[in-house]
Amino acid sequence: MCRWLAYSGTPVLLETILYEPEHSLIDQSLHAKMGVETTNGDGFGVGWFGAETDTPAVVRETGPAWSNRNLREIAGHVRSPLFFAHIRASTGSAVQQTNCHPFRHGRWMWMHNGAIDGFDRIRRDLALAVDPGLFLDIEGSTDSEMMFFLALTLGLEHDPPGAVARMAGLVEEIGHEHGIAHPLQMTVAVTEGHRLWAFRYSSQGASRSLYYSTRVETLRALHPRTTFLRGVSDGTRLIVSEPLGDLPGAWHEVPESSYGIVEPGGDALLPFTPRAA
Repeated sequence: MCRWLAYSGTPVLLETILYEPEHSLIDQSLHAKMGVETTNGDGFGVGWFGAETDTPAVVRETGPAWSNRNLREIAGHVRSPLFFAHIRASTGSAVQQTNCHPFRHGRWMWMHNGAIDGFDRIRRDLALAVDPGLFLDIEGSTDSEMMFFLALTLGLEHDPPGAVARMAGLVEEIGHEHGIAHPLQMTVAVTEGHRLWAFRYSSQGASRSLYYSTRVETLRALHPRTTFLRGVSDGTRLIVSEPLGDLPGAWHEVPESSYGIVEPGGDALLPFTPRAA
Protein backbone atom coordinates (compact mmCIF):
# COMPACT_ATOMS: atom_id res chain seq x y z
CA MET A 1 0.00 0.00 0.00
CA CYS A 2 1.74 3.19 1.22
CA ARG A 3 3.50 4.71 4.24
CA TRP A 4 2.93 8.21 5.63
CA LEU A 5 3.62 10.54 8.52
CA ALA A 6 2.06 13.72 9.86
CA TYR A 7 3.90 16.14 12.15
CA SER A 8 2.44 18.92 14.30
CA GLY A 9 4.35 20.99 16.84
CA THR A 10 7.45 23.10 17.20
CA PRO A 11 8.76 24.16 13.75
CA VAL A 12 11.53 21.79 12.65
CA LEU A 13 13.50 21.15 9.50
CA LEU A 14 11.76 18.47 7.47
CA GLU A 15 14.96 16.42 7.38
CA THR A 16 14.79 16.04 11.17
CA ILE A 17 11.77 13.79 10.75
CA LEU A 18 12.13 12.51 7.18
CA TYR A 19 15.78 11.43 7.21
CA GLU A 20 17.32 11.37 10.68
CA PRO A 21 15.32 8.73 12.61
CA GLU A 22 16.62 5.16 12.62
CA HIS A 23 13.61 3.89 10.67
CA SER A 24 12.73 7.12 8.89
CA LEU A 25 10.12 7.43 6.17
CA ILE A 26 12.96 7.43 3.63
CA ASP A 27 14.18 4.13 5.08
CA GLN A 28 10.61 2.81 4.94
CA SER A 29 10.47 3.60 1.23
CA LEU A 30 12.91 0.69 0.81
CA HIS A 31 12.44 -1.35 3.98
CA ALA A 32 8.89 -1.00 5.30
CA LYS A 33 8.20 -3.49 8.10
CA MET A 34 4.41 -3.28 8.51
CA GLY A 35 3.09 -2.48 5.06
CA VAL A 36 1.69 -4.83 2.45
CA GLU A 37 4.79 -4.09 0.35
CA THR A 38 8.34 -3.75 1.62
CA THR A 39 9.21 -1.23 -1.10
CA ASN A 40 7.19 1.94 -1.66
CA GLY A 41 8.70 3.44 -4.80
CA ASP A 42 5.73 4.60 -6.90
CA GLY A 43 6.12 8.26 -6.03
CA PHE A 44 6.20 10.48 -2.96
CA GLY A 45 5.01 13.83 -1.76
CA VAL A 46 5.51 16.37 1.00
CA GLY A 47 3.17 19.18 1.98
CA TRP A 48 3.85 21.84 4.60
CA PHE A 49 2.51 25.03 6.11
CA GLY A 50 4.71 28.09 6.63
CA ALA A 51 4.33 31.49 8.22
CA GLU A 52 3.60 33.43 5.03
CA THR A 53 0.37 31.82 3.78
CA ASP A 54 -2.72 29.93 4.91
CA THR A 55 -2.42 27.33 2.15
CA PRO A 56 0.12 24.49 2.14
CA ALA A 57 2.97 24.07 -0.30
CA VAL A 58 2.94 20.63 -1.93
CA VAL A 59 5.75 18.89 -3.83
CA ARG A 60 5.01 15.54 -5.51
CA GLU A 61 7.17 13.33 -7.72
CA THR A 62 6.69 9.97 -9.44
CA GLY A 63 10.11 8.50 -8.65
CA PRO A 64 11.23 6.85 -5.42
CA ALA A 65 11.90 9.00 -2.36
CA TRP A 66 15.17 7.31 -1.41
CA SER A 67 17.14 8.74 -4.34
CA ASN A 68 15.46 12.09 -4.97
CA ARG A 69 17.93 14.98 -4.68
CA ASN A 70 15.22 17.64 -4.76
CA LEU A 71 13.50 16.11 -1.72
CA ARG A 72 16.82 15.99 0.12
CA GLU A 73 17.44 19.65 -0.71
CA ILE A 74 13.97 20.78 0.37
CA ALA A 75 14.11 18.78 3.60
CA GLY A 76 17.37 20.44 4.61
CA HIS A 77 16.06 24.00 4.14
CA VAL A 78 12.31 24.02 4.91
CA ARG A 79 11.19 24.45 8.50
CA SER A 80 7.51 23.90 9.36
CA PRO A 81 5.21 23.42 12.37
CA LEU A 82 2.84 21.15 10.43
CA PHE A 83 3.68 18.90 7.53
CA PHE A 84 2.69 15.69 5.77
CA ALA A 85 4.92 13.19 3.95
CA HIS A 86 3.80 10.18 1.93
CA ILE A 87 5.52 7.39 0.00
CA ARG A 88 3.36 5.52 -2.47
CA ALA A 89 2.92 1.92 -3.53
CA SER A 90 0.22 1.94 -6.20
CA THR A 91 -2.83 -0.31 -5.79
CA GLY A 92 -3.49 -0.22 -9.53
CA SER A 93 -3.84 3.41 -10.59
CA ALA A 94 -1.18 4.96 -12.80
CA VAL A 95 2.17 6.10 -11.49
CA GLN A 96 1.88 9.80 -12.28
CA GLN A 97 2.37 13.04 -10.40
CA THR A 98 -1.34 13.80 -10.02
CA ASN A 99 -1.81 10.45 -8.25
CA CYS A 100 0.82 11.16 -5.60
CA HIS A 101 -0.16 12.31 -2.12
CA PRO A 102 -0.77 14.57 -0.31
CA PHE A 103 -3.72 16.08 -2.13
CA ARG A 104 -4.60 19.74 -1.66
CA HIS A 105 -7.73 21.83 -2.06
CA GLY A 106 -7.54 25.40 -0.78
CA ARG A 107 -6.14 25.25 2.73
CA TRP A 108 -7.00 21.54 3.13
CA MET A 109 -4.49 18.72 2.74
CA TRP A 110 -5.24 14.97 2.68
CA MET A 111 -3.34 11.70 2.41
CA HIS A 112 -4.38 8.06 2.60
CA ASN A 113 -3.07 4.53 2.94
CA GLY A 114 -5.36 1.69 1.92
CA ALA A 115 -7.82 1.15 -0.90
CA ILE A 116 -11.43 1.09 -1.98
CA ASP A 117 -12.02 -2.51 -2.97
CA GLY A 118 -13.56 -2.81 -6.42
CA PHE A 119 -12.88 0.86 -7.13
CA ASP A 120 -12.99 0.26 -10.87
CA ARG A 121 -16.57 -1.04 -10.48
CA ILE A 122 -17.93 1.74 -8.27
CA ARG A 123 -15.82 4.69 -9.41
CA ARG A 124 -18.56 6.16 -11.60
CA ASP A 125 -21.14 6.05 -8.81
CA LEU A 126 -18.73 7.69 -6.39
CA ALA A 127 -17.80 10.38 -8.91
CA LEU A 128 -21.46 11.26 -9.42
CA ALA A 129 -21.73 11.92 -5.68
CA VAL A 130 -19.03 14.63 -5.79
CA ASP A 131 -20.29 18.22 -5.75
CA PRO A 132 -20.26 19.44 -9.40
CA GLY A 133 -18.52 22.60 -8.22
CA LEU A 134 -15.62 20.48 -6.95
CA PHE A 135 -15.51 17.79 -9.61
CA LEU A 136 -13.32 19.65 -12.10
CA ASP A 137 -10.62 20.04 -9.41
CA ILE A 138 -9.99 16.29 -9.33
CA GLU A 139 -6.70 15.86 -11.18
CA GLY A 140 -5.80 12.19 -10.85
CA SER A 141 -7.38 8.74 -10.98
CA THR A 142 -6.89 7.36 -7.46
CA ASP A 143 -9.46 6.17 -4.95
CA SER A 144 -7.61 8.31 -2.39
CA GLU A 145 -8.31 11.58 -4.17
CA MET A 146 -11.91 10.53 -4.77
CA MET A 147 -12.30 9.98 -1.02
CA PHE A 148 -10.93 13.48 -0.39
CA PHE A 149 -13.39 15.14 -2.74
CA LEU A 150 -16.28 13.12 -1.35
CA ALA A 151 -15.32 14.31 2.14
CA LEU A 152 -15.18 17.91 0.87
CA THR A 153 -18.62 17.42 -0.68
CA LEU A 154 -19.97 16.02 2.60
CA GLY A 155 -18.85 18.89 4.83
CA LEU A 156 -15.12 18.54 5.51
CA GLU A 157 -14.62 22.28 5.94
CA HIS A 158 -17.21 22.50 8.73
CA ASP A 159 -17.12 19.05 10.38
CA PRO A 160 -14.05 16.98 9.47
CA PRO A 161 -14.84 13.87 11.58
CA GLY A 162 -18.45 13.86 10.43
CA ALA A 163 -17.51 14.38 6.78
CA VAL A 164 -15.01 11.50 6.83
CA ALA A 165 -17.62 9.30 8.55
CA ARG A 166 -20.18 10.17 5.87
CA MET A 167 -17.62 9.53 3.13
CA ALA A 168 -16.85 6.10 4.62
CA GLY A 169 -20.55 5.36 4.92
CA LEU A 170 -21.18 6.29 1.29
CA VAL A 171 -18.30 4.14 0.03
CA GLU A 172 -19.58 1.18 2.01
CA GLU A 173 -23.18 1.71 0.88
CA ILE A 174 -22.26 1.87 -2.81
CA GLY A 175 -19.78 -0.98 -2.43
CA HIS A 176 -22.38 -3.24 -0.84
CA GLU A 177 -24.84 -2.39 -3.64
CA HIS A 178 -22.25 -3.80 -6.05
CA GLY A 179 -21.72 -6.96 -4.01
CA ILE A 180 -18.39 -5.91 -2.46
CA ALA A 181 -18.13 -7.43 1.01
CA HIS A 182 -15.49 -5.15 2.51
CA PRO A 183 -15.35 -1.95 0.44
CA LEU A 184 -13.07 0.30 2.49
CA GLN A 185 -9.57 0.11 3.94
CA MET A 186 -8.07 3.36 5.20
CA THR A 187 -5.75 5.28 7.38
CA VAL A 188 -6.25 8.96 6.57
CA ALA A 189 -4.67 12.23 7.69
CA VAL A 190 -6.29 15.60 7.01
CA THR A 191 -5.50 19.17 8.10
CA GLU A 192 -6.40 22.80 7.44
CA GLY A 193 -3.13 24.11 8.86
CA HIS A 194 -4.11 24.45 12.51
CA ARG A 195 -5.61 21.13 13.52
CA LEU A 196 -4.73 17.60 12.44
CA TRP A 197 -7.11 14.64 12.23
CA ALA A 198 -6.05 11.02 11.67
CA PHE A 199 -8.41 8.08 11.07
CA ARG A 200 -7.96 4.31 11.19
CA TYR A 201 -10.82 2.20 9.85
CA SER A 202 -11.63 -0.72 7.57
CA SER A 203 -14.87 -2.45 6.66
CA GLN A 204 -13.32 -5.76 7.65
CA GLY A 205 -12.11 -4.55 11.05
CA ALA A 206 -8.46 -5.25 10.16
CA SER A 207 -7.03 -1.86 9.30
CA ARG A 208 -3.54 -0.92 8.14
CA SER A 209 -1.08 0.02 10.89
CA LEU A 210 -1.11 3.49 12.47
CA TYR A 211 0.75 4.89 15.49
CA TYR A 212 0.95 8.11 17.48
CA SER A 213 3.81 9.42 19.57
CA THR A 214 3.83 9.53 23.35
CA ARG A 215 3.49 12.91 25.05
CA VAL A 216 6.79 14.77 24.90
CA GLU A 217 6.96 15.44 28.65
CA THR A 218 6.68 11.69 29.29
CA LEU A 219 9.38 10.91 26.74
CA ARG A 220 11.71 13.49 28.29
CA ALA A 221 11.38 11.75 31.63
CA LEU A 222 12.04 8.36 30.04
CA HIS A 223 14.90 9.52 27.80
CA PRO A 224 16.50 12.68 29.24
CA ARG A 225 19.55 12.40 26.96
CA THR A 226 17.61 12.45 23.69
CA THR A 227 18.56 15.79 22.11
CA PHE A 228 15.50 16.17 19.86
CA LEU A 229 13.11 16.09 22.82
CA ARG A 230 14.78 19.10 24.48
CA GLY A 231 13.94 21.45 21.63
CA VAL A 232 10.26 20.72 21.00
CA SER A 233 7.11 21.77 22.82
CA ASP A 234 4.99 19.49 24.98
CA GLY A 235 2.28 19.69 22.31
CA THR A 236 4.46 18.23 19.54
CA ARG A 237 2.97 15.09 18.00
CA LEU A 238 3.76 12.59 15.26
CA ILE A 239 1.30 10.20 13.62
CA VAL A 240 2.91 7.52 11.46
CA SER A 241 2.11 4.38 9.50
CA GLU A 242 4.85 2.64 11.41
CA PRO A 243 7.25 3.72 14.19
CA LEU A 244 10.31 5.71 13.16
CA GLY A 245 12.56 3.86 15.60
CA ASP A 246 12.74 1.58 18.62
CA LEU A 247 12.88 4.21 21.39
CA PRO A 248 11.12 2.45 24.31
CA GLY A 249 7.76 3.94 25.20
CA ALA A 250 7.72 6.31 22.23
CA TRP A 251 4.84 4.87 20.20
CA HIS A 252 1.26 3.73 20.72
CA GLU A 253 -0.97 1.97 18.22
CA VAL A 254 -4.09 3.88 17.17
CA PRO A 255 -6.99 1.59 18.11
CA GLU A 256 -9.11 -0.04 15.43
CA SER A 257 -12.07 2.10 14.26
CA SER A 258 -10.93 5.33 15.88
CA TYR A 259 -9.63 8.78 15.08
CA GLY A 260 -7.43 11.32 16.78
CA ILE A 261 -7.34 15.09 16.72
CA VAL A 262 -4.24 17.14 17.47
CA GLU A 263 -4.83 20.83 18.09
CA PRO A 264 -3.39 23.70 20.13
CA GLY A 265 -4.06 23.06 23.78
CA GLY A 266 -4.44 19.32 23.60
CA ASP A 267 -5.45 16.23 21.69
CA ALA A 268 -8.03 13.49 21.88
CA LEU A 269 -8.62 9.92 20.70
CA LEU A 270 -12.22 9.03 19.84
CA PRO A 271 -14.20 6.14 18.29
CA PHE A 272 -14.95 6.25 14.56
CA THR A 273 -18.08 4.84 12.93
CA PRO A 274 -19.21 5.41 9.33
CA ARG A 275 -22.47 7.36 8.94
CA ALA A 276 -25.16 7.40 6.29
CA ALA A 277 -24.45 10.11 3.75
